[in-house]
Formats: sequence, C-alpha cells, structure tokens
Amino acid sequence: MYLKDARAIVTGGASGLGEATVRKIVSSGGKAVIFDLNKEKANQLIAELGGGNVYFLATNVTNAREVEANTNKAKGFLGTINMLINCAGIATPGKVLSRKGVMELSQFEKVVQVNLIGTFNVIRVVSSHMEHNEENEEKERGVIINTASVAAFEGQIGQAAYSASKGGVASMTLPIAREFASKGIRVMAIAPGLFETPMFEELPESAKEALGKSVPFPNRLGLAEEYARLVESIVTNPMLNGEVIRLDGAIRMQPK
Repeated sequence: MYLKDARAIVTGGASGLGEATVRKIVSSGGKAVIFDLNKEKANQLIAELGGGNVYFLATNVTNAREVEANTNKAKGFLGTINMLINCAGIATPGKVLSRKGVMELSQFEKVVQVNLIGTFNVIRVVSSHMEHNEENEEKERGVIINTASVAAFEGQIGQAAYSASKGGVASMTLPIAREFASKGIRVMAIAPGLFETPMFEELPESAKEALGKSVPFPNRLGLAEEYARLVESIVTNPMLNGEVIRLDGAIRMQPK
C-alpha cells in the first residue's frame, strides 16, 4: 500500500504527530479526514493544504455514537477508508500521592479514556468498514497504526495514568493484528520517545534543549515529520504487522 492511495482517518490530526501525518499523506497524493476537537487548528491546516484532499470532522474519540456517525461521513468524503492513524491523546501528569493529597480517580480515568479507550473506539468502528474493502495485490484491505509511547515501557514518576494508557495501546496491538489477519488488515503501533509536539509547547527552550540532550542519538528532540516518515514506512511494508516500533533515538527513560 502507498500513501498516494491513502484514504485515511487521522485522529488528533490538527496538531503534532497527527498534523505531520496528514501533511505527509496529502503531499504524497492521498486524502485524509481529521478527527480532532481543535477546529481552529484543523481549519488552518486545511486552508494551507487545500480543501480538496483533506477534511475535518469535530470528533470526541471517546464518544461511541459520534465516532460511528463521523466515520460514515468520512467514508462519504473518501469513498473508502483504507488507513487509520490514531494520534489523539493527552498527557496529564500526576502522582498517585502528592503534597496535594491522593490523585482524583477521575484524573486517571480521563487519561485512560482518551488514550486507550478512545483508540480502541475508533479501531472498532473503522475496521468494520475496512473489512469490506477490495483486496490490493498484497491481499491487504487496510492498515491501522496506533500511537503508544516509550512511557509504556519506562514510565516516569507522575506517569502512572499515561503509562497505563499507552501500555494498553501497546499490549492490544498483537491480539488485534492476529484477529484482523484473516481480514487483510494490518495493525501496528509506534512508541515515540521525546518529540517536539504541543505537549512540550509550554516548556522554555532551555528545558526542551536539556530534554533533547538526554537522547543518545540524534542528540535532540524528535520531529513530528520523523513520526510521519515511519508511518509511511509501515504503510508501504506489508510484513510489518502486530509490532510496536520504538522511535526514540535509543533513549531509556529514567525514574524522573
């Protein structure tokens, strides 16, 4: 499968890793529908790229009915859906026990709801459309790429909720890939390390530079474009299936 043939849904596609992926798809000649809640950023991106190949649907990935309705709308725009890239997520830090007291259960629930359940919600709906696609020459009907994190493997202090949610994304990759194998749908996950995304926007440059220096090589923060390049590699290589690929410059996160 090639990005020029992409008829993709990209969650979190208005900024960060998702935005870079949308840019990559459209510049390659494919089409994408953005599922996001940031209308302003999505419309800015569409204006820049041109509205013919990219479309925005305000979507809360945790809402079952909304995802079902918007997937139907996306299919109407795209004609078919053969790719799903799940980038929507939040990273609300918090210690279980802090000076402020015990973490509110709702804080943990929200992170898991968006990052894990939201990812699964979109997978279950989109895959029900993908399974009816015609096979290509590799007998593929679709490719699903989820976004985990190195925090799934080396969560830091204050990342209990985030690590749990991303660990769930990593862990469900293989069983879903095995289930979808008979349908010709590949399922992969990317586990980024320290990337220059909106999650780091409020940090001062000195702090971002210090974080970048902790990466063995290249000695900097990752770029969203590098995530998008890995998406392209996964899409074009049919043997990549059921695996979580770390994209991290060889970093192994310390406790804090």
